[in-house]
Amino acid sequence: MNAQLRPSPQRFLRTLACLLTGATVLVALPAQPQMIVLQATAAARVKQREQQVQQIRPDRYDLTRYPITDANERYWRNLLWSTAITEPQSAVVDATIAQILSLTARQRLSNAQRRTVEMAMQVGTQLYLSNPTQYEGIKQQFQQTIKRGNAEWAAMSLSALVQGGAAVEDRKQWSDRLQQRFPQWRNNPYLFTTLEAVGSLDRPRKTPPLKDLLNWTIAPGQLQMYVICRPDRGTVCQTILKDRRGQFVRQKGELWSVPLLTRSLHGLASIFTRGQTPQGLYRIEGSIPQPDTEFFRAYGTFALVNLFVPFEAGVKAFDRPGQGNLSAYQSLLPPSWRNEVSMQQSYWAGRAGRGLFRIHGSGEAPTFFTNNSRYPTSAGWNPTIGCLSALELYDQTGRLQQADMPKILNALTSVGGQNFTGYLIVVEIPDPANVPLSIEEIEAAIAL
Repeated sequence: MNAQLRPSPQRFLRTLACLLTGATVLVALPAQPQMIVLQATAAARVKQREQQVQQIRPDRYDLTRYPITDANERYWRNLLWSTAITEPQSAVVDATIAQILSLTARQRLSNAQRRTVEMAMQVGTQLYLSNPTQYEGIKQQFQQTIKRGNAEWAAMSLSALVQGGAAVEDRKQWSDRLQQRFPQWRNNPYLFTTLEAVGSLDRPRKTPPLKDLLNWTIAPGQLQMYVICRPDRGTVCQTILKDRRGQFVRQKGELWSVPLLTRSLHGLASIFTRGQTPQGLYRIEGSIPQPDTEFFRAYGTFALVNLFVPFEAGVKAFDRPGQGNLSAYQSLLPPSWRNEVSMQQSYWAGRAGRGLFRIHGSGEAPTFFTNNSRYPTSAGWNPTIGCLSALELYDQTGRLQQADMPKILNALTSVGGQNFTGYLIVVEIPDPANVPLSIEEIEAAIAL
């Protein structure tokens, strides 16, 4: 989902009725509406940012006045969200979040307390990765959580510490500690994927040929969309599309392509809620329109494309022969990719309970999220908390200037019909410079 406090799925689905439009041939794109959105005006943007900055005053982080109780859940979720938006470099924030994280060792927490601690783990990861030196207190609590926290939080702590540049001997020691604490770690999606990812740092594997993935048919008569990324999620991905006959969609002889961003605001690994968009397979099941200004900042103006991972409620088909086990999932991939662990991320994310993935735009200004400034190569795109973000820009008067969601929706309905269905594949192709994959490189892989 987009980097906003997620509305309840029931409320979101009630608000948005199904809207699908169709065409038979990919031709000229429909004109974008020359709309003006009041929430996108310069004055509204300034006011919104000021409200977030006001939230993070030092006195707001006083745990004596605002203890982690059920009654204060909304308070802390709002404050932690403002903290994620603004990324304050503050000793007060470090000390407070570290104190909240100390609750990971407590055996009994209410559901509300658990939700607050969970969000503190997510935002704490983001802050630590933004400046490991500044957030030493959070680092120390991550180390304590490895020793005493539950499996999910311990795995999240290890993942954060490794991403923050942990030494080889430290990550080995922490990995060994988790395997000793949780002898059945292979049966836990959080521990299994995290420990596998940490271990692979010392035994890197060669990525299988991209051509095998591009030339593979997952299921006959189904469209296939590819989102080809770099390991640095601050780099935009290239999106291409196959029609239901297995032919790549082209315009004026060139591959149809739209850039998307798959970076999570929090920088969490893909197994964790609100983490990076997982690599692997998704089921595409039509779209949901977004006409309501209540959700404008979260999702922009245009319809959202529905994506489902294995095990997610509502998914209609993970064909040949189903979604219930890893071997069935692997059978949907070409032989050379079936043992590629990175391509199993969406499977494990589904096993861990992640869902509600979408392709959508964003009504937020690119300057709204402080950490966007650290990713100049994707200027204009906003992060999400798991979804795929399309470009959507407005001028100071709130008038739409540029948007890629209409291109995506037009392409999908043109090749997939009114009720388009198919598969989406997210894949990372390593590159030392982390520059976006060019259309020429993709064309060369297809031709091999």
